[in-house]
Amino acid sequence: MDPNILKYRAFAKAVELGSFTKAAEELHYSQSGVSRMVADLEADWQVSLLERRKGGVLPTPDGAKILPYVKSLCEEFEKLGVAVDELQGLHSGMIRIATFSSGASQWLPNIIKDFQRAYPNIAYEVMLGDYTEIEQWILDGRVDCGFIPLPVHPSLETVFLERDQMMAVLPLDHPLASRETFPLEALDDEPFMILEKGAGAEVEAIFKERGIKPRVNFTTWDDYAIMAMVEKGLGISILTEMIMRRCPYKVVAKSLEQPVYRDIVLAFRGKERSSLALQRFIEYLPRR
Repeated sequence: MDPNILKYRAFAKAVELGSFTKAAEELHYSQSGVSRMVADLEADWQVSLLERRKGGVLPTPDGAKILPYVKSLCEEFEKLGVAVDELQGLHSGMIRIATFSSGASQWLPNIIKDFQRAYPNIAYEVMLGDYTEIEQWILDGRVDCGFIPLPVHPSLETVFLERDQMMAVLPLDHPLASRETFPLEALDDEPFMILEKGAGAEVEAIFKERGIKPRVNFTTWDDYAIMAMVEKGLGISILTEMIMRRCPYKVVAKSLEQPVYRDIVLAFRGKERSSLALQRFIEYLPRR
């Protein structure tokens, strides 16, 4: 992006939010970076644009006079980017997507298959990570969008996809396999297997909230490795209903006695900052 446009955006956002810090958070720059860009504008134009106060910033009379033109320039620059995309007609481009493993297997193949029928020349880069990594990749601009559970960073926009239930996973011959639901308290007497990241963090939060301390004897990144271990009677686990839909192992999945859910969304940095390819891709998402 043109360096001057970056300075204009920094100035306009600082006025809108009344703070260099808040502007930096929304624009994904450091506080000092936003302050420096505004200072550069003041030096370039030889006018004082902002009045720095202890509680934030306010536009000076000169800054208030210039602000409408700065905002107009920023808006027109965004429109220019969209127009260029439209001229290209989505004949080429790339969408960078971050996801966790069950999201990759559950949604992406069907979404991409449908999208490619209309836009066959779009390429994709898919990165696997845990929830924290995915959110940070979106904020940093390393990926265009990502599948993560709520809540997300307030600067991100989201499209709701699905409410996913956490399920207890047991061997077929487990004494509690015939019960309608699984009591979490029973985990105190069982060898337990947990995901190292992603949904594993949610499971650990459940344990902490309810004062449960299971005997963890197997930790892995791989949902399917856990299913295989459970099938052999080496312990039990808690996985998501989404991943259990494609379970190739002989195990039993039970709802928890007190149900626990996660709400999955596609998160991105806002339509005004999204390529035309991503905007069209979002239209192909399954809606619940």
